[in-house]
Amino acid sequence: MSDYEDDPIPEKCAESIMERKETFVEAFGSLKNSEFYRKPDEACSSKSGTSGSSKAVRPSGSKSNPILVSPRQRGNPLLKSILNVPWEYEEIIPDYVMGRTTCALFLSLRYHNLNPDYINERLKQLGKQYELRVLLVQVDTKDPHHALKNLTRISILTDVTLMLAWSAEEAGRIIETYKIFENKPPDMIMEKQESGPYQKLLSTLTTVRSINRTDATTLLTTFGSLEKILKATPETLGLCPGLGPQKANRLYRVLHQPFLRESAVKRKVKSVSKC
Repeated sequence: MSDYEDDPIPEKCAESIMERKETFVEAFGSLKNSEFYRKPDEACSSKSGTSGSSKAVRPSGSKSNPILVSPRQRGNPLLKSILNVPWEYEEIIPDYVMGRTTCALFLSLRYHNLNPDYINERLKQLGKQYELRVLLVQVDTKDPHHALKNLTRISILTDVTLMLAWSAEEAGRIIETYKIFENKPPDMIMEKQESGPYQKLLSTLTTVRSINRTDATTLLTTFGSLEKILKATPETLGLCPGLGPQKANRLYRVLHQPFLRESAVKRKVKSVSKC
């Protein structure tokens, strides 16, 4: 027990305390009737509802689910480049979860050279938990070819998509893009087929081996029509920029070979002769 518990409060001190109490009540008593006053229970509940906001970086007006970030990625510079979608820290096995079926492991190539077994252990922990597993590698070494060859082999064997970034900003944009396209339909990234006559001619010419779209465009621009291309000699075709004799000879053979097989032609001739 304290020695001061049974001591009576001095009379002057008691009067002073009562005066201060009355002064406080007079000064702040009107706050209860203002719009700024809340009961203690309401104030606590409002604080608890916003307690987790420090964990997430959310753009104003964003309604999408956030990217989940493992605490082991705390301090990674790529997080500064994720600006268009929200993200927050969460205890997860991968480094990033960009959707219900999509995740990513981040690997610095410099760190991989120092700890080559690190990524194998991480992939074992991850297993087959997500449909799309991305291995995001930041290329930060001068001679990355040998290490990338090894990582390519690992990605093929573990059914992982290998993505390369040459800076932290680019790595952040890759993670962000996966999240943005989470619910987009597949035709958003599919090649659009154009049905015009010119596009059909380009597609026809590019079916010939080694004739690319640039070559097909050059041929149509030079000769003006498919008929003139058919009538041109291999030497004339070879004069087109970027074509050369080898491509010209191959194109000429393809354009002048019969559409029907030789046996089918003979049968057709026999049937005509009998008639």
